[in-house]
Amino acid sequence: MTMEYHNPVLLKETVEGLNIKPDGIYVDVTFGGGGHSREILKHLGAKGKLFAFDQDKDALLNTIDDERFTLINENFRYIKRFLRFYGAKQVDGILADFGVSSHQFDVAERGFSTRFEADLDMRMNQDDSLSAYHVVNDYEEEQIKRVLSQYGELRQAPAMARDIVEARRDEPIKTSEQLKAVLKRFLNHKKENKVLAQIYQAIRIEVNQEIEALKEFLLQTPEILVKGGRLSMISYHSLEDRLAKRFIRNGLFEGEPERDVFGNFEVPLKKVGGLIVPTKEEIKLNNRARSAKLRIAEKL
Repeated sequence: MTMEYHNPVLLKETVEGLNIKPDGIYVDVTFGGGGHSREILKHLGAKGKLFAFDQDKDALLNTIDDERFTLINENFRYIKRFLRFYGAKQVDGILADFGVSSHQFDVAERGFSTRFEADLDMRMNQDDSLSAYHVVNDYEEEQIKRVLSQYGELRQAPAMARDIVEARRDEPIKTSEQLKAVLKRFLNHKKENKVLAQIYQAIRIEVNQEIEALKEFLLQTPEILVKGGRLSMISYHSLEDRLAKRFIRNGLFEGEPERDVFGNFEVPLKKVGGLIVPTKEEIKLNNRARSAKLRIAEKL
């Protein structure tokens, strides 16, 4: 049995960005429906190898029957540890397609989508203890404000946090519809979908520790990649894209790198080409592609 997933975003461009060698070792850290992995395998010869990561058990149902392929049911923040376990200290390329898979959005009971009435869940790894319910019902007002402001970039985060805390005093906020009702005054007709998407994004990022996972992953990539190895990354919102861009530029997430007496500094990666975004045609075929940004880097 396979799970229904949509077409992968920027498929050709992302895989081309890896500059695949037929006998190389590659990693797809966001396996999902396996679209990117299948494309990578097409470019590999008999001696090539592909490892894939996905923490969502549903993704295991899409595993590929190919002796060159290994699917690891773990979060990509543990990439180095698990590649070592499988005897791969260094690899020739890493592909990452961040964000939520279309499957996770489309299964109502997972609670990722604003379209469905569902319990507040949003866990990518269904075994994790922290869910959207806990963030909404157990976090202090100050913590909720931080989540909405930092990850949803919502100007009205303080008032939203206050309303959530006020409402849950009467009864727990268990479902997406209850949460919408609590925050109704912030959802004016014109911007309702946009604001709801920002609220959901903020809670989801907190539940899945997406920013911490991304930082941990990026910090490991220079060590894992061979010299000339490629990193091909798609992000869907400015928080992820800023981190990816900064890390490629100077190997840090904030501040400036130390310079030598001549004002030069060493960076582990260099960018390859410019920012790549989907064509109008691709966005027409797959609405999820509209905010995608692809950045490619090479290990120096």
